[in-house]
Amino acid sequence: MSWQARLQLDYALEQGRCVARHVHEGPLRVLKSLYPEGDAICHNVLVHPPGGLVGGDYLDLSVTVGAGAHGLLTTPGATRFYRSEGATATQRLHATVAKGGRLEWLPLEAIAYPGCRAHSEARFALAPGAELLAWDITALGLPQAGAPFERGEFSQHLELQGAWLERGRLRADDGLLLDGALGLAGRRCMASLVFAAGTAISRERRERALDAARALISAAEGQVLPEAGPPGLPLMAGVSAAHPQVLVLRALAPLTEASFALLRSCWALWRKELWGLDGQPPRIWAM
Repeated sequence: MSWQARLQLDYALEQGRCVARHVHEGPLRVLKSLYPEGDAICHNVLVHPPGGLVGGDYLDLSVTVGAGAHGLLTTPGATRFYRSEGATATQRLHATVAKGGRLEWLPLEAIAYPGCRAHSEARFALAPGAELLAWDITALGLPQAGAPFERGEFSQHLELQGAWLERGRLRADDGLLLDGALGLAGRRCMASLVFAAGTAISRERRERALDAARALISAAEGQVLPEAGPPGLPLMAGVSAAHPQVLVLRALAPLTEASFALLRSCWALWRKELWGLDGQPPRIWAM
């Protein structure tokens, strides 16, 4: 039996308070709204009670952020794409942010289990004056559990409407991509952090954000965590202005921990540099 689930989540600024309203069908919902930073920023946790996706499962999330509203959305744990007998498991996000709105899309990692057939898609539409901080962290297999990604397929679609589009497909039998120097170079966790705006980012903001991120990367590169799997595979990362409206930090690591630590640090840094906000982590991350 496959799960079909949909969730509509809408953020609106009402008398200085960001209010979240949602409706759902099937096992996909958000927990109560939290305000650790005050009324203007609403934190929510996206929950999928079955705990993972198998072939044929379909999760569809639609998010709107109204003018001047600020929503932050995360998950309580990893999204697990389990082994499939043939059908594809799909997770789709479509987010629209109005003028002056801000969205932070910060789910914990997606894990592609050996033998999975999975598709993950995120599309963002930003009005002029809207801004976005979003990340994607994907781990292939479970190397620490002795279950490498030896079978299966994982595809991704990341899009900023009218400005930026990335598509990719990873197959377990594609050794050139997984292990080649121009591919993942033997690493099994890939991660991206994106800052995007509805109009071109000013040169001053762009250079300030890039310089700060490069300093973080310089400090993090070359570090090998004791539990980071195969020896000699340190974190690799880089940051660039992929488009006048987009900044992207990318990282490759043997396991999730190093990538997550770098993205979390850069997220907090960009939040401060670009929005003048502290890097207030969602409460669920500390549990």
